Amino acid sequence: MDKSTVEFLIRAKKATYAGKGATTAPSRQDSHDLQYAEGPLSYLDTYLGELKFAGEEALWKDGIPFWAMNYAGRVTGDGFSGDFLKEALSLVPKEYPYRGPLHHQNGDYSYTCSVTGDFDWFHGTEEIFFKGVKIYELLFHGGAIEDSPTG
Repeated sequence: MDKSTVEFLIRAKKATYAGKGATTAPSRQDSHDLQYAEGPLSYLDTYLGELKFAGEEALWKDGIPFWAMNYAGRVTGDGFSGDFLKEALSLVPKEYPYRGPLHHQNGDYSYTCSVTGDFDWFHGTEEIFFKGVKIYELLFHGGAIEDSPTG
């Protein structure tokens, strides 16, 4: 994937969920949707649920989808902080532009992310620990979208 696409994805993530951006009209019943666009590129993060949730982030160029990531996560213990998760996600690195950094810590909270693959085909996990106890987990996977030349 080219550098400008990754940079757009990072800006989109920071302007939406990680940056506490406003939700837009839901695309599905009871979904939480966050959108961002620049020129021909657009981004949508849409998810269902809160303490147990599933969603998808996707990218379009000129209205044609070309990349997506699905995720499912859950809060597993006491002390979860949505603000800490958003803090970690706002530190998304260009080398792994999927969720947050490989590791982030702030006080009693620590965040870890593990990724296998590259931008075109990947999967991974993220976890949050509070005082050494796992309180949150998420699985994600995704990659390039490509249509068949015959449709």
